[in-house]
Amino acid sequence: MSDLTEFVLARLDDDERRYAEGVLPALDEAERRGRLRLLPTDDGSGLLLLPGPVEAQEERVPVPFPEKVAHLRREIGEHGDEETARLIASVYAAHPDWRGEWQAASPGG
Repeated sequence: MSDLTEFVLARLDDDERRYAEGVLPALDEAERRGRLRLLPTDDGSGLLLLPGPVEAQEERVPVPFPEKVAHLRREIGEHGDEETARLIASVYAAHPDWRGEWQAASPGG
C-alpha cells in the first residue's frame, strides 16, 4: 500500500469519526465548497467521483456520507487509481501529513 493510499484511508477514518460525533466531515465540506462531487450513476449501480464543481442536469438527492465513504474505500482499496487517490487526498491538504507531490493534476493539464 502506498503512502498516498494510507493517507487517504486514514483521513476517511478521521471523517467517519467526525460524522459519528455529529461534526461535518471534511469530505462533505469539500463537496459543499465545489472542490469535488460524488454523484449516483444514471443506472444507480454506483457513484461517480468528479473534480471541481459539477452541475447535475436535474436536482439530485445528495449521497449520504456513509455511502460515499464506503464507495471511496472500495475505489482506493480495490482499484488503487492514483488520480482518484490524489483527488480525494486534496480534500485533506491542510492535514500535517499532506505531501505536496500528491497534488492532483488540474483538469486539462
